[in-house]
Amino acid sequence: MTVDDTGSGTGASPGPDGEPGRTAGAAATNAFDPMDSGEEKPGDPEKDPLALRLEGLILGADRRYTPFQAARSAGVSMELASRFWRAMGFPDIGQAKALTEADVLALRRLAGLVEAGLLSEAMAVQVARSTGQTTARLAEWQIDSFLEGLTEPPEPGMTRTEVTYPLIELLLPELEEFLVYVWRRQLAAATGRVVQAADDEEMVDRRLAVGFADLVGFTRLTRRMEEEELGELVEAFETTAADLVAAHGGRLIKTLGDEVLYAADDAGVAAEIALRLIETMANDETMPELRVGIAFGTVTTRMGDVFGTTVNLASRLTSIAPKDAVLVDGALAEELKHTGDAPASETEAAEAAEAAEKEGSQPPSYRFALQPMWQRPVRGLGVVEPWLLARRS
Repeated sequence: MTVDDTGSGTGASPGPDGEPGRTAGAAATNAFDPMDSGEEKPGDPEKDPLALRLEGLILGADRRYTPFQAARSAGVSMELASRFWRAMGFPDIGQAKALTEADVLALRRLAGLVEAGLLSEAMAVQVARSTGQTTARLAEWQIDSFLEGLTEPPEPGMTRTEVTYPLIELLLPELEEFLVYVWRRQLAAATGRVVQAADDEEMVDRRLAVGFADLVGFTRLTRRMEEEELGELVEAFETTAADLVAAHGGRLIKTLGDEVLYAADDAGVAAEIALRLIETMANDETMPELRVGIAFGTVTTRMGDVFGTTVNLASRLTSIAPKDAVLVDGALAEELKHTGDAPASETEAAEAAEAAEKEGSQPPSYRFALQPMWQRPVRGLGVVEPWLLARRS
């Protein structure tokens, strides 16, 4: 939502007289129409009364301000307000009267964090962008997959719109509280990881194991399968991968349809997740083969995503991995050996087992086996020596 800083057509007052709108739990979203003039026209076919009622219900307030009026009421320059709105992913609405008290409050809060010196202006924009991108995807999913299914008319003659309003009225407070609960849990976990970093540099550039899991032959599948069937396959893959990553202590970074990117602080955790993914998908006849690549090293984290040579290497390893197999780089192989999760060599493992048997003691217990593969050139990264990761019997 970007506007010209001229204030043309905005009038002199910051907003209409009267009591302020009801408190809203969140700032306005793309619910307002960027082509909306903001004028109430009785009988206007372009204006859907139910859509406006739903917007008012969700936002908890009525439309009261143009962007210029909202910025002025919040004590924020039009330029900064536009940056915040653009970062949150809101459309350009010109000078339509489409904003609420919640929008004014959101601007005040962001600007207040900057004025208090708690955030730089650039950081405040990043906060707006990361929150906007995350919640936009969540909202789209809830409407497409969740709300759409629940609003099927229960009786003949009823329309979906007649079901939607009371359903949202019941669900909204519960979903809002649940969202805050999950966010606090995730924030606590992320904060814990950061404060355990060895130094300030490690807070940003950390050593992580990064894994890519990729469905084999997905492009061919898209040509053979119906859209709905393909969507169900992708959802099943993403759900299974997300559950396995979380259950074993990793973090799901993002999903890309046929590909999942995850990270873990511990090399053994990343390796376990990779093998679990292969094993689980192999037992599902509806799923195509899977291949996984993992690399270990310094990773830059930004807005919940990961970047750097380690991430690129993991992606390249995935592209050359055999079907239903896991390839790892030399750094991750060395880390697994260092932590005792894999033997330095099979010869050493056999010798240790033989010595333990003679002494009547327990032999070393290794979770993983590593097999060196042929060195090969990898685009953009030179020559690498991948290792084939397997579960040790």
